[in-house]
Amino acid sequence: MSARNAPLGAGFRMLWAASTISTIGDGVTLAAGPMLVASITRDPAAVALAAFALQVPWLLFGLISGVYVDRFDRRRLVAGVNLVRAAALGLLSGAAALDAVTLPLVYAVFFTLGTADTLADNASSALLPALVAPDRLAEANARLSLTFNIGNQFLSKPLGAWLFALWVGAPFGTDALTFLVAAALVATLRPAKVPTAKPTPTPRPRLRTDLTTGIRWLARQRVLRTISIAMGLGNVAFCGAFSIFVLYVHRRLGLTDLGYGLLLTTFAVGGTLGTLSVRRLRRRFGATSLLRAGLFVEALTHLVLAASTHAWIVAVTLVVFGVHTMVWGSLAATLYQQRVPDELRGRVGSVRILCDLGGAAIGTLLGALVAGLAGLTMPFWIAGAAMLVVAVCAWRPLGEASAASETRQAPCTPLRADNTC
Repeated sequence: MSARNAPLGAGFRMLWAASTISTIGDGVTLAAGPMLVASITRDPAAVALAAFALQVPWLLFGLISGVYVDRFDRRRLVAGVNLVRAAALGLLSGAAALDAVTLPLVYAVFFTLGTADTLADNASSALLPALVAPDRLAEANARLSLTFNIGNQFLSKPLGAWLFALWVGAPFGTDALTFLVAAALVATLRPAKVPTAKPTPTPRPRLRTDLTTGIRWLARQRVLRTISIAMGLGNVAFCGAFSIFVLYVHRRLGLTDLGYGLLLTTFAVGGTLGTLSVRRLRRRFGATSLLRAGLFVEALTHLVLAASTHAWIVAVTLVVFGVHTMVWGSLAATLYQQRVPDELRGRVGSVRILCDLGGAAIGTLLGALVAGLAGLTMPFWIAGAAMLVVAVCAWRPLGEASAASETRQAPCTPLRADNTC
């Protein structure tokens, strides 16, 4: 059996299983959470605040979490955070059993889950290169993305609604159970790369020093810096346009809520196709061509949606866009995992995630403002034009992406004796 066709390894299978189980649980909670809040209050602001409670920890703690991902054993960190998630969801399910659910409790639980995400998501991504050979990272990332598409987008949403209808606490109890199982699976991981000798203990760097180290390192890396900026600006454009997508579908395309729901599934369809084809596309075209083309796909997606009034054209466009997002995301994640030194993966990853979420938050605010002032299609026109500029500016820096993707990771040199390699 060739190395390319060999199994990805027992460690990856454990991480993949843990990710699959927790992803389904996450989707169940994301589907049932708004319904829980709506059963307590009909205030739209109160419902939106629950989603905000999940998102705001990334802005508050994203960079700090990256420091601790690099300071501590990532396997134990993920397992421990999953136990905290299970406890928080178990508390919410127990409160539902006692008919004692309140809005402050829901917000506190969701804030806890969002804070846990800043650690677990970053640590899981940083842990992957210790389990998978460098030339198999793209395939491993694609499998994790496929799991997310199928589990979080297709399976968990109707499951969450069904469980909520069965009993209000059932979705959150189910999610708590998934995190317990995921914690047990992650705890069994044995990373393949271990230091041959115990490093000499050194004084712990100051928090500020650790924070700036990751930022400075990323700023010196042309390809990764370009990808981070492009992803951040891409999220500004995307969220600016799609923040009013439901209104666009109703008013411009003339579709009902059912039609809106069906259009949303086109993202998942395209994403699934993308994750299934990323390995083949990468082998045929290379990382540089796919990353460059992807930025133009984003620009054309916004421009087609701005010009079209036909639902079927929009649906086909969104399928293509879904393919692009998964291919681009898998390639970007792989480049980070291959190029970033192990002892910096948490901090550099936190900067990348902050660019993504910061761009999304800015885009959401700007899109709503522009649509209110200039009409529903103007955010799409602006997004398309902006992404054309991004694609042109990123063209030359991304020329190094294929060469970077072949670079092997240097041996691990942990900052602390308890750091995972």
